Amino acid sequence: MTLQVGDSAPDFTLKNTALEEVNLASLQGKNVVLLFVPLAFTGVCTAELCEVSAGLGAYRDLDAKVLGISVDSPFSLQAWAQKEGISIPLLSDFNKEVSAAYGTQYEDLLGFKGVAKRSSFVIDKAGSIRYMSISEDAKVVPDFEAIKACLGSLN
Repeated sequence: MTLQVGDSAPDFTLKNTALEEVNLASLQGKNVVLLFVPLAFTGVCTAELCEVSAGLGAYRDLDAKVLGISVDSPFSLQAWAQKEGISIPLLSDFNKEVSAAYGTQYEDLLGFKGVAKRSSFVIDKAGSIRYMSISEDAKVVPDFEAIKACLGSLN
């Protein structure tokens, strides 16, 4: 089943870079932005998450929690965040279950199966998807102005 705007966001529990579990349901009552990125330590992914980290105050002002999700291990995500100064929480979808549930997996990217497509979701305080974008082109970053406009309409 393909997700659509208005659907309930699939719940998940993933480990962050400190190996703590982060559960989407526990964030109900807060707007959430999920940013799926293909692979740590790659140029476009690094630029995207550094840009979001630098502008994190704008998302806080819109009452939103931003989470980055990758199929990389929590250990590589921790090293990446430390090296690049990425300050948004990074979650490991190492088992590729969440990217599958959100319909954001490449069948094949550079010979790797199940890598997350560069995607963005805005989930409202009630847990419904209010915005989504799934790119087939790993080099195309999300439309952050559209994400912020959606968040602004929720407050």
